[in-house]
Amino acid sequence: MLDKTFSPAEVEPKHYKRWEEANAFAAHVDSDRRPYVIMMPPPNVTGSLHMGHALTFTLQDVLIRFNRMRGLDALWQPGQDHAGIATQMVVERNLAAEGLTRQGLGREKFLEVAWEWKEKSGGTISRQLRTLGASADWARDRFTLDEGLNRAVRKVFVDLYREGLIYRDKRLVNWDPKLHTAISDLEVEQKEVNGNLWHFRYPIDGEEGRFITVATTRPETMLADTAVAVHPEDERYKDLIGRKVRLPLVGRLIPIVADEYADPATGSGAVKITPAHDFNDFEVGRRHGLPLINLLDRDGRILETFECYAPKAGGAGLDAFAEPVPEAYRGLDRFEARKRVVADLEALGLVEKIDPHKHTVPHGDRSGVVIEPWLTDQWYCDARTLAKPAIEAVERGRTVFVPRQWENTYFEWMRNIQPWCISRQLWWGHQIPAWFGPDGKVFVAETEEQAKAEAHAHYGRDEALTRDPDVLDTWFSSALWPFSTLGWPEELPEVKRYYPGDVLVTGFDIIFFWVARMMMMGLHFMGDVPFRTVYIHALVRDEKGAKMSKSKGNIIDPLEVTAQYGTDALRFTLAAMAAQGRDIKLAVGRVEGYRNFATKLWNAARFTQMNGVERVAGFDPSTARLTVNRWIVGSVQQAAARVTDALDAYKFNEAAAALYGFAWNTFCDWYLEFTKPILNGEDEAAKAETRATTAWVLDRILHLLHPLMPFLTEELHEKLGGQGLLIGAAWPKADPGLIDAAAGAEMDWVVDLISTVRAIRAEMNVPPSAQIPLILRDAGADARRFVATHRDLILRLARLSDIVLSDGEPPKGSAQAVIPGATLVLPLADFIDVETEKQRLTKDIARLDQEIAKIDAKLGNPQFVERAPEEVIEEQRDRRAEAEAAAAKLREALKRLG
Repeated sequence: MLDKTFSPAEVEPKHYKRWEEANAFAAHVDSDRRPYVIMMPPPNVTGSLHMGHALTFTLQDVLIRFNRMRGLDALWQPGQDHAGIATQMVVERNLAAEGLTRQGLGREKFLEVAWEWKEKSGGTISRQLRTLGASADWARDRFTLDEGLNRAVRKVFVDLYREGLIYRDKRLVNWDPKLHTAISDLEVEQKEVNGNLWHFRYPIDGEEGRFITVATTRPETMLADTAVAVHPEDERYKDLIGRKVRLPLVGRLIPIVADEYADPATGSGAVKITPAHDFNDFEVGRRHGLPLINLLDRDGRILETFECYAPKAGGAGLDAFAEPVPEAYRGLDRFEARKRVVADLEALGLVEKIDPHKHTVPHGDRSGVVIEPWLTDQWYCDARTLAKPAIEAVERGRTVFVPRQWENTYFEWMRNIQPWCISRQLWWGHQIPAWFGPDGKVFVAETEEQAKAEAHAHYGRDEALTRDPDVLDTWFSSALWPFSTLGWPEELPEVKRYYPGDVLVTGFDIIFFWVARMMMMGLHFMGDVPFRTVYIHALVRDEKGAKMSKSKGNIIDPLEVTAQYGTDALRFTLAAMAAQGRDIKLAVGRVEGYRNFATKLWNAARFTQMNGVERVAGFDPSTARLTVNRWIVGSVQQAAARVTDALDAYKFNEAAAALYGFAWNTFCDWYLEFTKPILNGEDEAAKAETRATTAWVLDRILHLLHPLMPFLTEELHEKLGGQGLLIGAAWPKADPGLIDAAAGAEMDWVVDLISTVRAIRAEMNVPPSAQIPLILRDAGADARRFVATHRDLILRLARLSDIVLSDGEPPKGSAQAVIPGATLVLPLADFIDVETEKQRLTKDIARLDQEIAKIDAKLGNPQFVERAPEEVIEEQRDRRAEAEAAAAKLREALKRLG
């Protein structure tokens, strides 16, 4: 007999251990079954499980378990990302606590310490994924810095370099002045700040007393201006195009150029151009062949001498030269220099005005400091060339995004792709396989020995080489994940069998950073897309729709939730709320509700045990003769079809709804209630058939529910006498031949009648203990037959005193409702004050209409819509929908009373 309550804390570790000991998660490369592959997005080695992880890994595990049960050779390839900056920061903080520094240790010793940290503390998230029930093939666990992946990275880098698709260039990067490294756009956090917009007057050269006004939020960068841009059609400045201004404080003559980047409607219509310190200005500078003047050092301080670079004739490279920085600014921090520049321009009478200005400023998400667009030598990948086949693959449907609208995001990014900066000034990561000779000549090779051999061939003698100290962007190694994890570049059977994968499940925020780059690398090196489908899931927000963050104090810890309600409850909640294209508004109360679902199923299983229900070997559901049993057998087929179709279409919420509706409502609330009289009766044959059918249906429920609630279902499978492990059992295939349409119509009609009577009782506040009569008007032949057959059942479950067939006028004070084949009439005058109920319903409807009108007024106010956060607007829309649904329900109730 089952325990009185389900205990997740006891059950979960027990079954996870059983699955691992049975090697139930393993893919089999020598299998003759069709492979099904999901590449796990590798979480950072520094990471801890958060609710976003819980969502993405739950959905992946649902798909893996589902397809494993369908008989496919399912590979869920796990692994972790070395997380360059994040890991290096953790290790450096640990060193600082001991009074040590990275520089003091030196590179080799620092990397030893970093690897020691990884081995001791880096597996936290993998352990946490196990508590979530993740059935990944852990024996194949990979790490982006392990030797196999290291070799793949070196080969890809060298091959792309030799193809001219990797090169060194001097361009702007997102520079972190605290961490001293370039960072990716994903590592940049835009923060809104209250700043100023300074309007400066630049003197026109050769025309005393004439100025052109430019506006900037970064006065210090004016020292490195190399042009002023105006729109070519701006009549105010047409006579100035081609002339020059004398740059204040520096004295440099810079041209006025015509460029559409300048917006005549913004500010004065003229903009200062600083190509070495602004990404947009950099592109303007390239279009006009402007010099690039670097003002800052790596710490964000003003240099002693400007580092200047002028484009060579024909655009092939840059010529370097130097200019002195005005002495007053040398060595100043960039923000101190800002104050000094403004003060000096004010003293010269060249500040026209200063406007308060709220704007966004880029900050490093790790360091917290303002990021600087900085001109530096870095390694780049020719992403534009690699993107072309990746764009074409999605255009032709070789890879499909779900939902499809995310293809537009993919195309937008890919068609406007810029050179990819792939070098980072870190120590933890894949060190770039490039060595420099004494004259700066670069030798790119997979090993130092090969580099030395190339250098000897070049110089005609041995020369000392210095390896590039930089490492590769973390996303470079991640881009190879779908094939490097399988053993490429070795020609292993895993590579041939498991590439390409079936589906990638991920969030929209890394479509460009990861998805697009895997597409580029997969097509270039493997000749095929890395996955056939990309399923983009939504964000998990708090119950009000706000993004979860520590500062807001609204983070929901998945591990705390699973400890309180069980892992299955959280998994089912996330699946049930994962509607395509809609963010999840997560409330802990929803998890509690699905914990109750687990409890309901557990109690139903105990009920069946207490009534002698056991599995019957070889039971054939098609032999059932009782209508109620034929109905439930057919309902199983319909539920199996709905769940299967939903999971095939990545409609996890629809799969969960179908499972919940069938298990809770159809099976627990209706079938078990309908069959109580049979189980308590004297007809032994009917009892035996019903017990066998009940056991068979419950077993089907456990199979269908397993991908979403693996622990509960495995426990019930074991305790109810199931053979083997449920994780390896066959998925229930829907058999249309087991659907008895007549039995379904009959029992569904009974359910409809009872449900309608119950709804009316609740709407009209009829006391639960009251036994009320039911009049069936205009009843057709089927309705009359159904009532005759199930009269006792209907009387008991609807709490009726009698059922009367009549075509006469309804008694005064009756509530009415129409169901197929009959009109239900419930005389309520003896049980409630009908007029009072009408007044209550009318008042409640008016209140809801007033609430709807208030919300409509808010949403119709352009100022409110413009200023309110997205989550507030979404909350208002949800409240309106709820109020509208409630009002419609009350109107229907009022209509019933006539």
